[in-house]
Amino acid sequence: MDKKNIILEILNKSLEAKEISIKNNMDRIIQAADLISEAIKSGHKILFFGNGGSAADAQHLAAEFVNRFKIERTPLAALALTTDSSIITSIGNDYHFDEIFSKQIMALGQKGDIAIGISTSGNSGNVLKAVNAAKINGIFTIGFTGRGGKLAEISDLTLTVTSDTTARIQEVHITIGHIICDLVDRILFS
Repeated sequence: MDKKNIILEILNKSLEAKEISIKNNMDRIIQAADLISEAIKSGHKILFFGNGGSAADAQHLAAEFVNRFKIERTPLAALALTTDSSIITSIGNDYHFDEIFSKQIMALGQKGDIAIGISTSGNSGNVLKAVNAAKINGIFTIGFTGRGGKLAEISDLTLTVTSDTTARIQEVHITIGHIICDLVDRILFS
């Protein structure tokens, strides 16, 4: 086993997935940044959600908006629906795990907000249910996914990653998320 070659192979696969996916999504990334900026300017918020590594990405990106990304600025309204263990476990216990995000969308989401569902497969039941709940409530939806899945079909705007490897998809998702954060900062605070 040549560990250095393994490392370089992983790096090259990551770079390739990022380059292809970002170029393929360029216009949609710009559209997402514009829509998020408009939502925030009009007093609305961004709601992030996903499972596992995507839950961590939801929390990470919400923190970039609420605290700061690269510049000193006022906090921006964003919320990760993955963080309240009492809400998540009570919904999961009393109803079903597929409801953990949709019930929060119904409770916290308002028309004019933006809901961002993150699913590497594009088929996570609770993410799909939350996107549908958001759409019913007039909330614009953005899906971060791998090659597509059902999330790509139901989201108002979809950002896809050209890879079949979960780790590479997650790496591209966080890169796209950081690009959007950077663009939103420039749009709102240039």
